[in-house]
Amino acid sequence: MEEAGDIAAMSFEDALRALEDVVRKLETGEVPLEQSITLYERGEALRRHCQARLDSAQARIEKIVAGPDGRAAGTVPFDGG
Repeated sequence: MEEAGDIAAMSFEDALRALEDVVRKLETGEVPLEQSITLYERGEALRRHCQARLDSAQARIEKIVAGPDGRAAGTVPFDGG
């Protein structure tokens, strides 16, 4: 299993693929209990990472500045607040 730091360095797409792999393994029901718990914990960490990436992307999109004609005229950096 990768450490939390490794998850933090993952792209959204890589984290989503890893999360899907965890879900597939858990859904089979063939994983021993202890491994299931470890997989579940990893899945939760991956889910939080994916959600944070989505939230960040949404915030950036919401900061797009529209010009007078309604078209995107530029962006404003997301400042976290």
